[in-house]
Amino acid sequence: MSVWDDIKHQFIEVIEWTEESDDILAYRFPIAHHEIKQGAQLTVRESQLALLVDQGRPADVFAAGRHILHTSNLPILTKLNSWAYGFDSPFKSEVYFLSVRQKLGQRWGTPQPITCRDPELGSVQLRMFGAYSYHIADARTFYRDISGTRESFTTDDLVSQLLPTIVETAASSFARSQLSFLDMAANLPALSAVLRAALDPLFGKLGLGLDSFVVEAVTLPEVLQEALQARQAAALVGNLQDYARYQTAKSIPDAARNPSGLAGLGAALAVGARFGHAMGTGLSDSLLAPPPPAPSAHGPGVIACVTCAKDIGSGSGFCCFCGAMQKFACSRCQTELAVGNKFCGRCGQQHAPR
Repeated sequence: MSVWDDIKHQFIEVIEWTEESDDILAYRFPIAHHEIKQGAQLTVRESQLALLVDQGRPADVFAAGRHILHTSNLPILTKLNSWAYGFDSPFKSEVYFLSVRQKLGQRWGTPQPITCRDPELGSVQLRMFGAYSYHIADARTFYRDISGTRESFTTDDLVSQLLPTIVETAASSFARSQLSFLDMAANLPALSAVLRAALDPLFGKLGLGLDSFVVEAVTLPEVLQEALQARQAAALVGNLQDYARYQTAKSIPDAARNPSGLAGLGAALAVGARFGHAMGTGLSDSLLAPPPPAPSAHGPGVIACVTCAKDIGSGSGFCCFCGAMQKFACSRCQTELAVGNKFCGRCGQQHAPR
């Protein structure tokens, strides 16, 4: 092999790129000090664009297909180098491949809560997050303003430039909407459309086309969320007296299931009696009243003294044997009454003579 043959093999004859990752947006073909041979073959796939850069200036752009590089299909590069009559020698130029297919499922969100004025809640701090997709629409603008001369440029590199723009636009759009946070869930599609319309020209300035933009959720920080839940609970409770009755009713089964012997049973009965008095209705007076004095074994109409158990008359207020006052409890309010009282002095409940 001659020296000329050795030099000739340094020229780039085939230029192509197969994407190694979904995350790569721009890739610089490794030419280094090698020169591109006049008549070299450039292969651009359907999801790509190829950009030739001469001395740092974007020149010709090639769409999908197979291209033979010569003067006729390099008009800008030829003009930049004054090749008015064509060229036969190799030329030096950088080739950048750009992936122009949609980048789907890109995530966005607010790193810190953004403070907004809410028409109902006042000043609130909101978090937003969602997804969007885009593609490279203008190869020259994207190279000049975004990717530059890097060997490769990825979607992660682009996020750091897009995220501040998205967050700022989202905050201002929400403020202008005059929507309350409480109404936001029902208006997420409308908010997504507004944000996409606002972001579309901003993406265009970067050489990008915004294909979709979705707001998935708007949330409050944990502390504010707890405060809102407490406010909602208070609104649902409404009348505090009704709420207290409801809580009392819920406590009865728990007290009855408490395995604490007689003390637990007594507590359950006390709770039940208080509940019955608070409700006023729903439980029969006969269920809440204490059992009547035990009847005597000597026949009806005769009761036994609660102290000495001697038989006394049913209408006697005092035991003639021990002198103890005979009492019974009102069936409605549980007030102690002396035997012979037909009406409760506290609630007016009428009783059968005793």
